[in-house]
Amino acid sequence: MPKACILIADGTEEMEFTITYDTLVRAGVSCASAYVAAEGADASSTSPPFARGSRGINILPDMFFSPQDCTPDKFDLLVVPGGATGAATIAGSAPVQHLVRRFLEEGKFVGMICAGSLAAKTAGLPKQPLTSHPSVKSELEKEFEYSEEPVVVSGTLVTSRGPGTTFPFALTLVELLCGADRRSEVAGPMVFPPHTFA
Repeated sequence: MPKACILIADGTEEMEFTITYDTLVRAGVSCASAYVAAEGADASSTSPPFARGSRGINILPDMFFSPQDCTPDKFDLLVVPGGATGAATIAGSAPVQHLVRRFLEEGKFVGMICAGSLAAKTAGLPKQPLTSHPSVKSELEKEFEYSEEPVVVSGTLVTSRGPGTTFPFALTLVELLCGADRRSEVAGPMVFPPHTFA
């Protein structure tokens, strides 16, 4: 069974987190959410606090983010959701940057959506196709081959644009981890309107 580690912080965009998590679970992917504390925040508790999303919705993560517990030998996919404040916390974390590079170096998948794509820049990834939320395009377009496509796949790096592209983003991750047939099996019961992305 494939395994995914989905990062979350205060200010994470709720749709990008929950739709991705939910869609992966529907495909049979074992998911764990890891709370990335803001710099200087108290992370001494054994249980993570609620992450307060970008729209004020509280989400209880499964665990604190730990560079020792979220490694590519334990997970097949690392997901960085957006939301300006949450993405800044996650992308600004040196341990997250290190893990992004490790996952890609070891042929594992990394998904970034919305402002979460800033983690490609902070991790120092080489120039390659990528997309993001329009609000951070100017920070990425010089260092990457910027695209306006809803989902961009570059090797094992998958990027997407925002809340409205989260379903195709999540379904692309399902297809990469579990195959095209599984993607169709998951998308069918979701009953997307005709002529949509699924």
